[in-house]
Amino acid sequence: MEGKLKDIYNKGFLNEFGEKVHNVYREFNPENFTTDVMNECWITLSLKERMRRITETLGEYLPLDYEDALNVLFSIDEICTGFPYLFFPDFVEVYGQAEEHWELSMEALERFTQRSSSEFAIRPFIVKDPDRVMDRMMIWANHSNEHVRRLASEGCRPRLPWGIALKIFKKDPSQVFNILEQLKCDSSLYVRKSVANNLNDIGKDNPAAVIDTVRRWIDIHPQTDWILRKGCRTLIRNGNSEAMKLFGYTNFEEKELQIIEASISVWPHKIKIGESCELRYELDIPKIQSAHIRIEYGVDFVKARGNRSRKLFLLSDKTVAGGTHLSGIRTHSFADLTVRRHYPGEHRITLLVNGHEEAHTTIKIIEG
Repeated sequence: MEGKLKDIYNKGFLNEFGEKVHNVYREFNPENFTTDVMNECWITLSLKERMRRITETLGEYLPLDYEDALNVLFSIDEICTGFPYLFFPDFVEVYGQAEEHWELSMEALERFTQRSSSEFAIRPFIVKDPDRVMDRMMIWANHSNEHVRRLASEGCRPRLPWGIALKIFKKDPSQVFNILEQLKCDSSLYVRKSVANNLNDIGKDNPAAVIDTVRRWIDIHPQTDWILRKGCRTLIRNGNSEAMKLFGYTNFEEKELQIIEASISVWPHKIKIGESCELRYELDIPKIQSAHIRIEYGVDFVKARGNRSRKLFLLSDKTVAGGTHLSGIRTHSFADLTVRRHYPGEHRITLLVNGHEEAHTTIKIIEG
């Protein structure tokens, strides 16, 4: 996927962008700009490296004065929209961090995020002066534009993918919660998704803080309940007992509710890397009124150094009547993926119900 995405930055795109700049800034040479961007290292650069290469070359071709350079970008930003133009806010990150530029840079990030997204570019500013930037983001959280409100949440996610980690908020997320408090009933799904993802990030380092937030926010608004459920997905997947209880999952650890019959089997018992196996599972729900269940299977993948790492796969998440017999079949592939390579060895496969192991089996993976 990353390889496909980085190809959006090609000669045609750069030439077209160069012409847009040239139309408002006659000293800009589109041909030379494209040639300098696509230097001898271009083919080896990743998506983010290509983006930064465009930013740095743009800085060489635009006016030396930061304010003058931004005015050129302001002249064309309305016709430069979408993901490819993330280098607009990246320009602010690279050239606008001096103290005398702070206010102008904040205005630029607020403006550019409405056309693309400033979620990555804001983070170095947070690292440098968290209190000052979070005060500005509190204002953004009440902005009329949904893209700016989303920036208030997305920009301070402690573990934003592709973005630098915000260690200060991994340690203490209280300032982040102040922002999310403003957005917990937001009318925009785009914003609510960001709030949920932010909560999910926080829960990986501060689960108790997220649980406390759920207790405060739950049942105040249907949109907030949606945020909370999505924001606690990792806690639920990890079987956090407090999260499971708050969202109504049956506690099968209680003596009278324990699942007695549960099994999982695999066929064949030995396959080559690249092949698939068939998993069969069965379990009997205790004879109670009803049960809210989440059924998953976990594979303890053998890693390159022989250690193991578990990955969970959802089978079912629903409410069933007490006494129900549940069964199912799932095909699982051991083909290599971009995000996961497979290695030979014995892999443990576990059936989990509401986060608790109820049965297990093994499969042997050999070289293809």
